[in-house]
Amino acid sequence: MAGKTVISDDEGIIFTRNVAGLRGRALKLHYFCAYILEFIGFFLRVVFLADEIGAEEEERDEEPYGDQVDERDDDEDEEEDEEGQDEYEKDGFIVDDIEEEEEEEEEDRVDSDEERQKKKKRKKRESERNYVLDEDDYELLQESNISVPRPKLESKKFKRLKKARRDTEEEPSGLSDEEEFDGSGKGGRTAEEKLKRSLFGDDDGQPLEDIAEEDEQLEEEDADIGEEDEMADFIVEEEEVDEHGAPVRKHMKYLVMLKTLRIRKLEVRDRFTEVGERSLEDQFDPSILSEKYMTGKDDQIREIDVPERMQISEESTGHPRTDEISIKMETEWIYNQLVSGIMPLFNKSSATNEEVDDELKHHIARFLELMHVQKLDVPFIAMYRKEEILSLLKDPNEPEADIENDPNQKPMLKWHKVLWTIQDLDQKWLLLQKRKSALQSYYNKRFEEEARRVYDETRLNLNRQLFESITRSLKAADSEREVDDVDSKFNLHFPPGEVVLDEGQFKRPKRKSHYSICSKAGLWEVASKFGYSSEQFGLQISLEKMRMDELEDAKETPEEMASNFTCAMFETPQAVLKGARHMAAVEISCEPCVRKHVRSIFMDNAVVSTSPTPEGKTAIDSFHQFAGVKWLRDKPLTRFEDAQWLLIQKAEEEKLLQVTIKLPEVVLDKLISDSNDYYLSDGVSKSAQLWNEQRKLILHDAFYNFLLPSMEKEARSLLTSRAKTWLLWEYGKLFWDKVSVSPYQKENDIGSDEDTAPRVMACCWGPGKPATTFVMLDSAGEVLDVLHAGSLNLRGQSVNEQQRKKNDQQRVQKFMMDHQPHVVVLGAANLSCTRLKEDIYEIIFKMVEDNPRDVGHEMDNLNIVYGDESLPHLYENSRISVDQLPSQEGIIRRAVALGRYLQNPLAMVATLCGPAREILSWKLNPLENFLTPDEKYG
Repeated sequence: MAGKTVISDDEGIIFTRNVAGLRGRALKLHYFCAYILEFIGFFLRVVFLADEIGAEEEERDEEPYGDQVDERDDDEDEEEDEEGQDEYEKDGFIVDDIEEEEEEEEEDRVDSDEERQKKKKRKKRESERNYVLDEDDYELLQESNISVPRPKLESKKFKRLKKARRDTEEEPSGLSDEEEFDGSGKGGRTAEEKLKRSLFGDDDGQPLEDIAEEDEQLEEEDADIGEEDEMADFIVEEEEVDEHGAPVRKHMKYLVMLKTLRIRKLEVRDRFTEVGERSLEDQFDPSILSEKYMTGKDDQIREIDVPERMQISEESTGHPRTDEISIKMETEWIYNQLVSGIMPLFNKSSATNEEVDDELKHHIARFLELMHVQKLDVPFIAMYRKEEILSLLKDPNEPEADIENDPNQKPMLKWHKVLWTIQDLDQKWLLLQKRKSALQSYYNKRFEEEARRVYDETRLNLNRQLFESITRSLKAADSEREVDDVDSKFNLHFPPGEVVLDEGQFKRPKRKSHYSICSKAGLWEVASKFGYSSEQFGLQISLEKMRMDELEDAKETPEEMASNFTCAMFETPQAVLKGARHMAAVEISCEPCVRKHVRSIFMDNAVVSTSPTPEGKTAIDSFHQFAGVKWLRDKPLTRFEDAQWLLIQKAEEEKLLQVTIKLPEVVLDKLISDSNDYYLSDGVSKSAQLWNEQRKLILHDAFYNFLLPSMEKEARSLLTSRAKTWLLWEYGKLFWDKVSVSPYQKENDIGSDEDTAPRVMACCWGPGKPATTFVMLDSAGEVLDVLHAGSLNLRGQSVNEQQRKKNDQQRVQKFMMDHQPHVVVLGAANLSCTRLKEDIYEIIFKMVEDNPRDVGHEMDNLNIVYGDESLPHLYENSRISVDQLPSQEGIIRRAVALGRYLQNPLAMVATLCGPAREILSWKLNPLENFLTPDEKYG
């Protein structure tokens, strides 16, 4: 057949394959060129972004990013190679007018270029995957919630085999079917090349020593690459772009993020540095710092390893002296106060045994040593040092409980009243010693100033005798009253000196006493002529010194002597005598010995009488608060053992009662008679009688104008102190009874050792708004569930009300079935709670009757107990409840407190003992209004 070319089957197959291969290569070449152009633009943008990163980041990231430098070099070579490849691209997809031989050569070159591009692309991908940052940079990115793939720290063993395996898996994805089929090696690798590459890697890749240092690639990404088709290597994936629209490589994106985070971190650090330089007092309100215990004083307390209560006490009392003499003196003083103080704990009759006294003093001394030397607190001593102070652990007013012989006697928590009393007395003793020491220093300084100012030898000797007497009295004083007596005597004879004023200051007007006026007029010489001095009279009347010498009267009459001291202010002898008598009476009334003697008589024998005023007669009826104190007649001071005096004092302030405190006439006459015996002379001459008349006037003036009114004030103060002390003990006892109640236990769990509290369902009755509320608490006191049942206490007979009540009963029954409480506590608010208790019992009986299998054994003998709502009401309105249960209603917070108090009373009470002191609003005693918040909390 002329003119026709006959093609064999083999040649047809080869031709068809060649045409298909040319079309495939042309299509791949087109996509390859597009990828190259995109890569060039991307590279330029990367260089631009990299230049913006600071020199600090470049130096820091220079070593981890060594692959990046190689990558840029490869990119430059790639850019040069691509310049020649652009000649193959024209407007069409297939290159025209190319002969078969040229096509084969070009095909081989394209395959080699294609293989090189694969290697370079794989290196770039590996470089991006193995991009390593500093550990600080990873932490900074992690703190900013930026997820960054971190290279795994694996062993460097078997890196070559892993790499060979990956290359083997990747190879089919980079070859077409024709290349794998062709055994000539034109389009693919020969078997020798494949084996060489599998063993030694790429011949143009990294050196062998660098292969072991490569990090492992993510196997998931390798698997994805292996599953892609033959065009996957030439398709440009979508990449993230920056604000200018340029693609951003992942590690370059991380560098930009790191730069921003570092700047923010430096700003935050500077801000915190600036804040740290300022103190907390400059940033927060002092009340907030005090509430959160963040003041400087709190920091100091935390640093010192001593109980906080003792540190606060030592701030006011100073460091106690721990030598043997000081301990012994304090022991004697505390013992006397316990036996015959304001509120004696031990009766004198029970302390007559000398052995008992010695044992008690020994234990008191040991208790002081444990507190002052070893710095141990009262609870610790009572628990772990009880064998050293056994006699102090017994309450003298309560009988000892015989628990061993009486099995029904329950163990009680001990209050340790004696120990706390000794601690209070110890603080009073330390304050007394501190005051005496401060006064002695002041007296020495003031006497030296007065000695430099006085030039009269007689006056100087008199002042020296007075100062020595005052020093002895101060050393012997063992109460605040006696120290006050000594101080008043010193201020009488050594008044405060003139204050030196600076230039421009004005002198404040000072009130002068009549005694100082008489003293400056020189009448002290006349007063010294009357006879015994105030100190001598005090020693005699208190029987501290017997009367040895008879008093000698002056030969001249008082008027004749007074005429020698007349002056412009005291013009007549009678005025001089009156002024001198005033000075002598004041000195007697300020003498510590005299005051101590009169005080003892007055406090032992004075009586109190009350009578209503005209307003009181109409206001005070038989039901009034002051009805019990409306009429009192001659009630001794020693019979006031409770807080009755506080009612009398309040009624007097309201002008409903008239109160008188006085000595009986018999006692007063005897006191005046004894004073006359010790102060008057035994002379019978006319001159002696005139001097005795002046002495009687002095004693009358001293007793009726100074001593007795002063003793009445002290008696009022003593009665107030004694009544408040008694009221504090009663208030403390009631409070102790509230907090010392043991947590609730089921009847079958009393002897168990489990510490878990029972699950409690607390119920608070509500009138409707708010409705009756049930709260379920777990063993830790946390709220599990809440239920409002406003129709549970309905008593109507209508169908609607009965249906609503039935629905609430079913809801409460399901509530109890779901949570299985151990006990139900019902707030005893009013009489309606008794009916509510019956309704709850009815629900329980019906639940057991209808669903006996669903009721757990924990609900066997389920009890309903009443609970006092006084403390839950405090918790409901406190700030701590809002902080703990912010989204709950008031009745829910009240029910939570009701249940928690049943689980652990002490913990619930302690919740309200915070800085706000809500616990002080808990009404425990009808007379607690007479106590201040500090007195109750202290």
